Amino acid sequence: MLRIAGVSIPENKRIEAALPYLYGIGAGLSKKILKELKMDPNTRVKDIPEAEVNKLRDYIEKTYKIEGDLKREVKDNIKRLIDINAYRGSRHIRHLPTRGQRTKTNCRTVRGNTRKTVTSGKHKVELK
Repeated sequence: MLRIAGVSIPENKRIEAALPYLYGIGAGLSKKILKELKMDPNTRVKDIPEAEVNKLRDYIEKTYKIEGDLKREVKDNIKRLIDINAYRGSRHIRHLPTRGQRTKTNCRTVRGNTRKTVTSGKHKVELK
């Protein structure tokens, strides 16, 4: 089983589709990594030799911030915005959109304004 940065990669998927299971690696970066290492993107994870697995693991962990380090950095950035009383920080505190989206009609679930479907006005028939 292939493990990179503490995350198990699915065995039966193609390596190109399996790498995005890591936080911080998407489809585009996955293609770029495989092209850089000259690996075939269509090979299954279980068919990769151990030498290439180690090469892939070392390259990803040394070159990119993934998983815990990246999550910690994002959390620190949000904390910094909150500490300096930035507008975006106040939006993060209130769990509202930070990038200018409208809030009158969208983001209802975030605001706690979920609309329930209205039932018909009929009274329920009691069983005797």
